[in-house]
Amino acid sequence: MSKKLFTILAVLLVATMALSACAKAEVVPTEAPVTTEAPVAATEAPKFLVCEVTDTGGIDDKSFNATAWKGATDAVDQLGIEAKYLESKEMADFETNINAFVEEKCDLIITVGFLLGDATKAAAEANPEMKFSIVDNGYSPAIANVASQAFQTDEASFLAGYLAAGVSKTGKVGTFGGMNIPTVSIFMDGFARGVAYYNEVHGTAVEVLGWSTETNEGLFTDDFSDQQKGSQMAVTLMDEGADIIMPVAGPVGLGAAAAILERTTAEAPIYIIGVDSDWYLTAPDYASIELTSVLKNMDVTTFNVIQSAMDGTFAGGNIVGNLANGGVGLAEFHDLDGVVSAELKAELETVKADLLAGTITLNPAYKQ
Repeated sequence: MSKKLFTILAVLLVATMALSACAKAEVVPTEAPVTTEAPVAATEAPKFLVCEVTDTGGIDDKSFNATAWKGATDAVDQLGIEAKYLESKEMADFETNINAFVEEKCDLIITVGFLLGDATKAAAEANPEMKFSIVDNGYSPAIANVASQAFQTDEASFLAGYLAAGVSKTGKVGTFGGMNIPTVSIFMDGFARGVAYYNEVHGTAVEVLGWSTETNEGLFTDDFSDQQKGSQMAVTLMDEGADIIMPVAGPVGLGAAAAILERTTAEAPIYIIGVDSDWYLTAPDYASIELTSVLKNMDVTTFNVIQSAMDGTFAGGNIVGNLANGGVGLAEFHDLDGVVSAELKAELETVKADLLAGTITLNPAYKQ
């Protein structure tokens, strides 16, 4: 073979090999590109959101707003929910605050107080897919998406009235309210009836100042936040001779406690009976004059409603707290335990048993 022919063949062979290599490169799959970015984390599911709207007493009223909020915070600790609240400074805020939580799509909206009844009803009917619960109010007929928390507080305040009549040295006891609405006057009516029952049993004539069971009228401050009004009302009752006073007025009652603490003496003691929560715990500054408290255990019923909304057992209608189910009760006497005789304590147990048995009849107008 000539050198020239050999050179031509060599060139052709190299070219053929090059083309073959190029062809193979087109069909061999390449590896996926390597990324240095971290993988995107899965989005955490939002927590069950409970939203409370207070009345004008505020979240820290040491009364029913605070007690209902405790039910929500207990659910935060025990059920792992998220909870928030909006305070109503005036009645005009009720609808605004509820609608704000509707827009936020809260899983359960809790409104606190009889005065929020109309605004809660309107929001619930406009948003039937949402769940609501109102503390201290009921509806007839019931609303399917509203769990109403009502309380037979006249049962517990009946015991408080009986106690007050048994402890009083002046033969006069007093009560006053924030507003003349059913959830306030039910306390006052039960208290007065308890005093009357003590008189019936013992043949005494202890007088009740501030409420009439015959006319359903009494003393009211028309306010749930101005403590000065509570102070003035307590002074009026003390001037008339009352040595035990039960204010049913939220934070206004603390003004009454301050006035009583200033007036009381070892020789002529004057006591206060708290409402809604155990004032010995929520208002410890007045522990020395706190005979007892009429308990409205809204924290328990609120917690139970939250739990039902979470587990799918939520149902509209009235939930009634009473002596039988522990929804209402009388607090311990704490530092003033020695003021209550053993005989009177035994009588209170008997009266409680008679209330539970239905042998003592209260005002049917207040039955839930």
